[in-house]
Amino acid sequence: MQPTFTPKQGQYLAFIYAYTRVLGRPPAEADLQRYFKVSPPSVHQMILGLESHGFIKRTPGAARSIELLVIPEELPVLR
Repeated sequence: MQPTFTPKQGQYLAFIYAYTRVLGRPPAEADLQRYFKVSPPSVHQMILGLESHGFIKRTPGAARSIELLVIPEELPVLR
């Protein structure tokens, strides 16, 4: 079944995937903040939303612990 994420959520997921593939580790919230040019609270809210929808998994208290739970073929192209 195709996951149902918003276009904005899709871009965050695509960035997390691309960043992890290229650098070998997940992005920090600050990396997402810089890329999307948004405030720290908006990045944090997006991460919490992605997690509550089951698109990502995080380890509480661990930095750079975002794990993508969506298969790459279902992600949009990063813009």
